[in-house]
Amino acid sequence: MPIYLDYAATTPLLPQALAAMEEGFRIWANPSSPHKAGRQARAALEDARARVKAALGWSGEVIFTSGASEALELAIRKTAPGKNARIITSAVEHEAVLRLTSDALRVGVSCDGGVNLSELEQALESAVPALVAIQQVNSETGVVQDLAVIAERVRAAGSVLLVDAAQGAGKLALPAADMIALSAHKFGGPVGIGALLVRDYGLLAPMGGQERGYRAGTEPLPQVLAMAAALEEGNDWLASAAALRESLEKQLVGMGAVAIAADAVRSPTIGAYRMPGKSSAAQLIRFDGAGIAVSAGSACSSGSLKASHVLTAMGVEGLSEVIRVSIGRETTAADIARFVAVWREVRG
Repeated sequence: MPIYLDYAATTPLLPQALAAMEEGFRIWANPSSPHKAGRQARAALEDARARVKAALGWSGEVIFTSGASEALELAIRKTAPGKNARIITSAVEHEAVLRLTSDALRVGVSCDGGVNLSELEQALESAVPALVAIQQVNSETGVVQDLAVIAERVRAAGSVLLVDAAQGAGKLALPAADMIALSAHKFGGPVGIGALLVRDYGLLAPMGGQERGYRAGTEPLPQVLAMAAALEEGNDWLASAAALRESLEKQLVGMGAVAIAADAVRSPTIGAYRMPGKSSAAQLIRFDGAGIAVSAGSACSSGSLKASHVLTAMGVEGLSEVIRVSIGRETTAADIARFVAVWREVRG
């Protein structure tokens, strides 16, 4: 049977989410219509919005989007005038952020992938107020940023913190940020739905249309219901994932692998490993041939021939020999054992 170890790219649709989508397709009216059928659809939409907030422990507002990338673009392009004189990001942000912020101040990271706090403070001093975009979990290495400290410093500088939580939402607790982007397909929901969580609508300039005027387009009720259902399944499987990754890492390092950012706080679901002497491309071909799905980094950029900007910023040696293994709620000990066995064959 094929083994899937690329959960950071996307996750299987949970049965509960599929059932919720099917229910949503039966509530077919437009939520913006004033008639009874429209009002029923609106009631279902707002109930799902409340469920999303409750599942995430979020007390602010929720703007539904097509995913985290659109949520990030909405936050970056529509932050209210006066709130973002400059934009500050880390050097290891997702491509969705880097593409939108070509003229931003880039803050470096340590060899373990953590944001350089002294550089951040200098950037905040030179750009106040600023919109600061920092990820929660790096999609290539699993490194978790210290957002409690970062949020405190951003707040003290009178700036606004936007967090890309695509890899953390539904798994880790939400950070104390002003705006947070997330995507449902990263936690068992469907592709095509996500959200921008906003502490206060005043942070954004309205653009008209739906979602209280902050995002145009008819709300996709089936996907929204599925997203809420997926979040409500919780994260009680994370302890098992952490144990599986620890077992995997111990075995790989014992065979000569290098664990990237081994000393950093990392997500229990993501690990990046270097196999010295074997290119990432060669490894992926061999693993795929053995029926094992892994990747060489973010799914949005792994098809590119250019070197990983994340590993480059961290100063990783042999970055062209690194692959990513990401674990999900369906991953078993047998899956890890099979991966280790194939790793041993590929290593030679």
